[in-house]
Amino acid sequence: MGNHSDGSPQTGGAVATAGQTEKFADPGLPPHRLRLADTDPRAAKRAERQVTILFIISVIGTIVFLVAYFAIDLGSDSTIPTIRLQNILLGLGTTFAMLGIGTGIVHWAKALMPDHEVSESRHAISSEEDRVAAVKIVDDIIEETGIKRRPLIRNTLIGALALAPLPALAVFGDLGPNANDKLRHTMWAPKNGKKVRLTRDPDGTPIKASDVTIGSAFHVIPEGLNDLTEGKLNEKAKAVVLLMRLNPTDLHISPGRESWSYNGIVAYSKICTHVGCPVALYEQQTHHLLCPCHQSTFDLTHECEVIFGPASRPLPQLPIEVDADGYLVATSDFHEPVGPSYWEREYS
Repeated sequence: MGNHSDGSPQTGGAVATAGQTEKFADPGLPPHRLRLADTDPRAAKRAERQVTILFIISVIGTIVFLVAYFAIDLGSDSTIPTIRLQNILLGLGTTFAMLGIGTGIVHWAKALMPDHEVSESRHAISSEEDRVAAVKIVDDIIEETGIKRRPLIRNTLIGALALAPLPALAVFGDLGPNANDKLRHTMWAPKNGKKVRLTRDPDGTPIKASDVTIGSAFHVIPEGLNDLTEGKLNEKAKAVVLLMRLNPTDLHISPGRESWSYNGIVAYSKICTHVGCPVALYEQQTHHLLCPCHQSTFDLTHECEVIFGPASRPLPQLPIEVDADGYLVATSDFHEPVGPSYWEREYS
């Protein structure tokens, strides 16, 4: 053994010298230890029943999910306890459905399937004899699982696997019908040729042009929104608007939008084009609108173009005018869908 203090090389037997390769004897596979189920038929039968029970638990879990999903009707008058009950049953049903299959298969493999280790050289299949040998290996694997001679396990496994996809199908089926053009339209579109008035949120009071002073801001909803009995929140989420008045000389109006405002009064969607948060902060001195979620900032004097933050599109503008009674009305719907993203949005 070399001396560490003087830096001399170590020449012990544990270190191989150049040109020499130290060889070790192949230790082989460790001795196989039989399990209780391998020697005791009663233990094997008991393990088979346990696996069967786990698969049955999976079936019961799936049934619980389906019953909770279809039997508990969540309508507009649903209470919090009802919603909580359904969520609990859906969660428990899914848990036991997946846990039963997974635990059952693992217990089956550990307690009943052969656990001896086998090693062999790997080589490419090149002849008919090799192909036959490969098929025999597959047949041996199937035989070793015991699925042929244990019909109880086989049948419960088939039942559990057959029912397992049903919760997913139910959930996907409840995503609803294709939205079609619903996202393109809001309650601002004229109805039977009658233009919709702008009203205050939330009381629904119509707004006159004389009510809107320079520097003021109104949270606006379409007339008739408060009269809805179904889908009110969905319609409001699409149609809510911010109404402000600036000095007309401060507005930079692009060609084709000259009639979209009235004497400095402009209306823009309140829904941020980033992730749909409400744009509710108006800075009077700079004429900036700020989304509080991620600080996207829109310049009101330049048709709400984005000047800061993650939003990539301006806020959609609502064309407005004044009717014969002096009330502000929308001349048309938004010219593009509101909100953060849209699969058919055309914008450059």
